[in-house]
Amino acid sequence: MAAIRAASTSLTLLASTSSSSSCYYHSCPSIFTKFRFGPIRAVSLTFPPLSSRRAKRMAHSIARATLGLTQPNKIDSPKISFAAKEIDLGEWKGDILAVGVTEKDLAKDENSKFKNASCLGSKRVGLIGLGSAASATVTYRSLGEAVAAAAKSTQASNVAITLASSEGIPAELKPSTASAIASGAVLGTFDDNRFRSESKQPSLKSVEILGLGALASEAQKIASEYSDVFSAKILDEEQCKELKMGSYLGVAAASANPPHFIHLCYKPPSGEVKTKLALVGKGLTFDSGGYNIKTGPGCSIELMKFDMGGSAAVLGAAKALGQIKPAGVEVHFIVAACENMISGTGMRPGDIVTASNGKTIEVNNTDAEGRLTLADALVYACNQGVEKIVDLATLTGACVVALGPSIGGVFTPSDDLAKEVLGASEASGEKLWRMPLEESYWDSMKSGVADMVNTGGRQGGAITAALFLKQFVDEKVQWMHIDIAGPVWNDKKKNATGFGISTLVEWVLKNSS
Repeated sequence: MAAIRAASTSLTLLASTSSSSSCYYHSCPSIFTKFRFGPIRAVSLTFPPLSSRRAKRMAHSIARATLGLTQPNKIDSPKISFAAKEIDLGEWKGDILAVGVTEKDLAKDENSKFKNASCLGSKRVGLIGLGSAASATVTYRSLGEAVAAAAKSTQASNVAITLASSEGIPAELKPSTASAIASGAVLGTFDDNRFRSESKQPSLKSVEILGLGALASEAQKIASEYSDVFSAKILDEEQCKELKMGSYLGVAAASANPPHFIHLCYKPPSGEVKTKLALVGKGLTFDSGGYNIKTGPGCSIELMKFDMGGSAAVLGAAKALGQIKPAGVEVHFIVAACENMISGTGMRPGDIVTASNGKTIEVNNTDAEGRLTLADALVYACNQGVEKIVDLATLTGACVVALGPSIGGVFTPSDDLAKEVLGASEASGEKLWRMPLEESYWDSMKSGVADMVNTGGRQGGAITAALFLKQFVDEKVQWMHIDIAGPVWNDKKKNATGFGISTLVEWVLKNSS
């Protein structure tokens, strides 16, 4: 009882005061989440003395433990490695290849053959029915549970899961789909062995989810498909920290999905390189607005899956150029990909971030996040030794107000580059209109505590956004910013347009020998 009364003693928890964050992964039958911890200071927790009645109840509970009642065994959480990959199904080697199929996937032609050939192959596969259509998160979680159950019954260690119709899932939904499958797989491995004298450990050690990679995987897929002319470099969060990309990482800080900085490089298969170009695309796979959350009619938060339209155009151009293989030109395709979400680790209005060129930015609006990611992407592009840069971004609603839904706004201090790109747009049939870079408007972007703020007033919003980007481009480099917030989406058809791909390809070809 003396020990119980001593519960009033203070308990002090000491934690590192390091400024670097660390990550901890925890999985159990009901949880599969990632917790991120930032710097923590010493915390003192003081517990009040126990009441006499509570002390008696606790003593009674302790006494019961000695009466011969069976105590539960310690249950170890399953240790399963998960990975999302983009590889050919025929190349995968493991114990079970599970394919989630809908009723449509199992339809046969007049020769009684499956119309969707991905359901069959040289490998022995397991087909997991998903009903008439696979759309809800619960469907994918159930798929993961079913595959885990199959692995348990066959004592399989290595499992791959894919969807027969994964191409129908939008890129921005692939991470959540993969997460649902992974959660189901963890749930499916659970056995209640607390009171069994002998319990089998789960045999499942790894689950590879094929065909559900996000934007970085698409870039790697392009580099793999055209490996004779492309190389790929994907920088993770730690590598971006080493390059001091504080502006980009500030935007990514709130998301559970880690950022990926994508760099594809095209070099011609033979001959001398005479011109070096860079194409930079805004890659916000979802934009909630952060703490300045998008609200009210017309905010279009439900459409923010298209906020990676600039990066989609850049990667689309890369794929086309991989097929054409123009001579005499080297092209760098750069995307600072991430999500702009809300959490306790997120960037707050009033925070100050430092870009990789050393310039400081007071964030007065977390919904002006695209320019923050592009800042570090443009610095990185200049460091590749390129002569010309074109960036594409769904950057401002102001440009939509100015030019409507069908025309992209062009901003550049270079008349020569404007002539090149506008000529390419005429050849491609995509509509662009050159807008002024009015330097006097920069006064609205001045900060009292940093080098600049990330947004000015409502007036001339597309112009001040372009002036912001200009701060991160080397003066020796010809640069153009194209705001595609209007033409990136066809509101009538409710789908993306691919705007910008044709113009970029035409422009690169005009610069080739």
